[in-house]
Amino acid sequence: MLFVLYCVFGLGLLAAVAVMACRRVFALPDSTERHDATAKPPPGSGPLADALSRLASDHAGLTGVAPLQQSAMAFAARISLADAAVSSIDAQYYIWHNDLTGYLLLDALQRAADRGVRVRLLLDDNGVSGLDCELAHLDAHPNIEVRLYNPFNLRRLKLASYCFDFFRLNRRMHNKSFTVDGLVTILGGRNVGDEYFGTGSSALFIDLDVLAAGKAVADVSADFDRYWAAPSVHPAGPILGKPNATDPIGEGLARLQNSPRQKEHRELRETPDIVEALARGELQLEWTTAILVSDDPVKGEGAVRRQDLLAVRLMQAVGEIHSRFDGISPYLVPGRAGVRAFRTLNRRGVALRMLTNSLEATDVLPVHAGYTKYRRRMLRCGVRLFELRKQAAQDRPSKVFGPFGPSGSSLHAKIFAVDGKRIFVGSFNFDPRSTTLNTEMGLLINSERMARAVHDAFDHELGGLAWRVEMNNGHPAWVDLVTGEKSSKEPGSDMPKRIALAVIGWLPVEWLL
Repeated sequence: MLFVLYCVFGLGLLAAVAVMACRRVFALPDSTERHDATAKPPPGSGPLADALSRLASDHAGLTGVAPLQQSAMAFAARISLADAAVSSIDAQYYIWHNDLTGYLLLDALQRAADRGVRVRLLLDDNGVSGLDCELAHLDAHPNIEVRLYNPFNLRRLKLASYCFDFFRLNRRMHNKSFTVDGLVTILGGRNVGDEYFGTGSSALFIDLDVLAAGKAVADVSADFDRYWAAPSVHPAGPILGKPNATDPIGEGLARLQNSPRQKEHRELRETPDIVEALARGELQLEWTTAILVSDDPVKGEGAVRRQDLLAVRLMQAVGEIHSRFDGISPYLVPGRAGVRAFRTLNRRGVALRMLTNSLEATDVLPVHAGYTKYRRRMLRCGVRLFELRKQAAQDRPSKVFGPFGPSGSSLHAKIFAVDGKRIFVGSFNFDPRSTTLNTEMGLLINSERMARAVHDAFDHELGGLAWRVEMNNGHPAWVDLVTGEKSSKEPGSDMPKRIALAVIGWLPVEWLL
């Protein structure tokens, strides 16, 4: 027995030494000599300044917001804002794909920099696979700097870095914002990739962004500066290496534009210009108060205090909930604390409704396993649960979707509305990963119009886009909201999925979901 203990101790010691050696050999480049630039002041002239000057002066101290529901419009807004920039672009994203929309936006940033616009691009290194050459090329531009959040030690076999640096690399930056000239910002749930903007062959996401002008833009810019200077953020140049002599972005665009997807490219380009719409008063901004809620970037080092977590500060900002709470989250794993909060609200008479992905619509099976562990408990403590159907109601007019935009196959929006008065739009999911591991951000907006749109969508049972889940003889049952038919079998389930859900549910991995 003693021999076995010695062997186990020896193996553990060898493993620890190997991990330390790997971390030393594959250490990240030193970035202590970097210069942390800060946000530029808004310019006094230019397309955006001219379009917003009168509106901003008439609504001093307020934030003008407009929801970006349609995927194509959300993409075109980013392109037209980048094309209108005269001073600066600050973009922060969790995922940026090397596909059609990804290349088009990279090209827009490059063209802006060619005009003299300063571009700061802050990306989570987990979501930029296949873009090292393109990002190195951008970083070499005199007007562009690229930085990476919690970058991987290895570039070719990135995932192998988890073997010796797991706890750092498990913490990711989930924030999304696109700020131009310090005058307009777009933030919400969308990453950059075809599936987020309604193009391509992959699963499409139902999502929501908001365009904001006025006070909140300065708050987003200050928050970007905080992340830009954070210890978890590293200049991309020393990590990615020297760029190739060629233009990988131009080559990627040429390759995609000569593909069968040329039509999609043309359609994206023909979407109305949002800057011109602002100038002509065709894009109606609702001027109100809005609070930016964002995690401290030290969360990437595991150093944030509980009271500083976005989830805690967001609930403090929301304040007391009086009558109703309607939430939308693609990944809903409330944990015991979340279930207790739901129960407390229900006992106070608050009506609770939540929409999440069904098994057939989810793009992350392990998270659905975490959700199923709490589904019955949520139902029993008064939460009315809805699960989005796959390829929901494709032939239905978009007006029935309320704030969700056109139909798709998977939910990605992160929204909640409170008491018909306030709405939160951002990157935060109702799950342990968003709460304790990833950094998140979003706007809490005082808007009866936007909040009631969410409540109305639930009141009309989401236009038949979702299953309603209810208890039937102690077990969940799924109700078709169009036909009224009820089934005890979970939509999209089969034997392999049921086994996978059961196994994942047994494992102690909830904190990772």
